[in-house]
Amino acid sequence: MEDAAARSAGQAGNEGRIGLVNGFAAYGMWGLVPLFWPLLKPAGAMEILAHRMVWSLALVGIALLFVRRWDWLRELLRRPRRLALVVAAASVITVNWGFYIWAVNAGHVVEASLGYFINPLVSIALGVLVLKERLRPAQWAAVATGAAAVLVLAVGYGQPPWISLTLAFSFGTYGLVKKKVNLGGVESLAAETAVQFLPALAYLIWLSAEGRATFTTEGPGHASLLAATGLVTAIPLVCFGAAAIRVPLSTLGLLQYLAPVFQFVLGIAYFHEEMPPERWAGFALVWAALAVLTWDALRTARAGRMQLARAARAATARDDTGSPAGEPLGTPQ
Repeated sequence: MEDAAARSAGQAGNEGRIGLVNGFAAYGMWGLVPLFWPLLKPAGAMEILAHRMVWSLALVGIALLFVRRWDWLRELLRRPRRLALVVAAASVITVNWGFYIWAVNAGHVVEASLGYFINPLVSIALGVLVLKERLRPAQWAAVATGAAAVLVLAVGYGQPPWISLTLAFSFGTYGLVKKKVNLGGVESLAAETAVQFLPALAYLIWLSAEGRATFTTEGPGHASLLAATGLVTAIPLVCFGAAAIRVPLSTLGLLQYLAPVFQFVLGIAYFHEEMPPERWAGFALVWAALAVLTWDALRTARAGRMQLARAARAATARDDTGSPAGEPLGTPQ
């Protein structure tokens, strides 16, 4: 019995370590992706985006052929409302991908990283506005601090940080729609890129007919890099999927900050973008909001675990005694 318990604990520990490695890999790759998009110049953001859609579908299609998982597709096609949600998800992630590629190649890496820092706050706001969720006091404090940060950054930039807000709201909306679609990572990417495929392919054909495509004019190295956009899209998603089933949601919530942290550091240290004091002040407010949000999430998760543990102990006590925990087994003789 003890050996079996030890083996089970060891297996759980190994699974947890595998999950953490995959989580670090996924968010690490997402955090370092600003190094990749400039390599694709002189291709413009729209051409890069179209190649990303086309090659992602090709790669995911090959993966699905190997694993032979097609049942989800038949079910999806039989449910028009769910299919409409997939189209909506594909539309908002197209905006997100396109804006992010453009922002990085236009020298706005730091502002793009801000979008993913404030994304958890935007997701909470969308939950209140769309799903009518009720917030805890700490969550209200975090959202209010995030709103103050946007105002400070608007003063610092001389205008609202529209790149950050576009990225945050598009990705927040994407998460909201995906929650309703409820498809697995690979299946979801396949469905969304299938929606994107024909418009993307049509754009690439038009671009080539106009003599403005770079895929066939900049050499095989450039063509290979454009084709690699499928790998850059799919590999982190596969790692994320492996992490999501092995580590607690609270751990994933902490790991998600790795990507914007890496992007922020790259923006300052590698791309040498300016950070005047007012921008530092705005980012500091965002980080304070995220600290409050993270503390509240961890505290709530801990309270939930303690409640489950108490319920489990009470159930065990009832099973052992045959009567509710705390109830006397009988009267003294």
